[in-house]
Amino acid sequence: MADYYSSFEPKGTRWLFQRLTAAFLVVVLAYHFMLLHFVNHAADITFAGTQVRMSQLGYFLTMVLFLIAGTFHGVNGVYNALVNQGLEGTPKTAVKWLLIVASVALIAQGIRVAIAMTNLI
Repeated sequence: MADYYSSFEPKGTRWLFQRLTAAFLVVVLAYHFMLLHFVNHAADITFAGTQVRMSQLGYFLTMVLFLIAGTFHGVNGVYNALVNQGLEGTPKTAVKWLLIVASVALIAQGIRVAIAMTNLI
């Protein structure tokens, strides 16, 4: 039987954040589906309704945290999958920084769009 290997350091910070973001994403995704697929059906979603929801501070912060948690969870998972496949040395460092830059750009653009969706500006 093959030995079990994981690039996650057991009980390390990234290991903990991977699990915390997973739990947060499950809860917020359930809320998202309930609100935008069952309470309001897809055909009823309008930009004006989105502006109203995004203008509520609690909803806005929840969606921004959803963006940040989803980005971290996905990028951290991809990075660890690549490390588990044997990525090391200079390519590992290059991939790590590429993923960090892409994550920062995604989060910055997502927050920019979230702010634009409020009727505050």
